[in-house]
Amino acid sequence: MSIKEQIAGDVKSAMKAREKLKLETLRMTLAAIKNKEIEKKAELDDRGAVALISTLVKQRREAAGMYRDAGRDELADKEEEEITFLKGYLPKELSREDLIAAVDAVIEESGASSMADMGNVMKGVMAKVGGQAEGRMVNEVVKERLSR
Repeated sequence: MSIKEQIAGDVKSAMKAREKLKLETLRMTLAAIKNKEIEKKAELDDRGAVALISTLVKQRREAAGMYRDAGRDELADKEEEEITFLKGYLPKELSREDLIAAVDAVIEESGASSMADMGNVMKGVMAKVGGQAEGRMVNEVVKERLSR
């Protein structure tokens, strides 16, 4: 079952259970997937759906931070609850040790030796780990490994 089909099924379940926030979040996610499909003029595969959902999680995390800074804790809590719903459709995140191993492997494969090679290493690592690590975390580890 594809992620899109799984979300559609969960929309029905959320309707029956009268889970308003979950229903809104899942409907918004389906709409984002449909919009991306219209933009690409092609069906979105699971890899594309994972990338899109990762983007939605990142947007919510940033919004929650801004709401917290503005003293709007109730809105930040809502954003964080939406993040928990969305993370259920993402693959399990890599541990820091696994991410370091992936970065080291890409550095070795590409022959990178300095910060000037960071772009190539980032590209290779993101292709390798897919939606299993946030770009911010990958960036941090790549900088750390290239600067030693």
